Amino acid sequence: MENREFQFKTNINCGGCVASVKPHLDKAEGVNEWNVDTNNKDKILTVKTEGITKEEVLDIIKKTGFKAEPV
Repeated sequence: MENREFQFKTNINCGGCVASVKPHLDKAEGVNEWNVDTNNKDKILTVKTEGITKEEVLDIIKKTGFKAEPV
C-alpha cells in the first residue's frame, strides 16, 4: 500500500479535544501517525496513512463529534 499524508481543517482546538479523538485515530488500521496543530487558526490535523482513505479518516473524526474538511 502507498504511504500518503492527508491534512484536514478541524474544530479540534485543545488538549481535551485531542484526547477525545486519540483512541479512535490510534486504533484505526492504516493510520501510522497523526497530530493536530492547535496553534494554527484552522486547527490542522495531519494524518500519515498506509491503506486508509481520506474519506475513512473523515468518518473517524465525524464519529468522535468533531468537524473536519480536507485542506
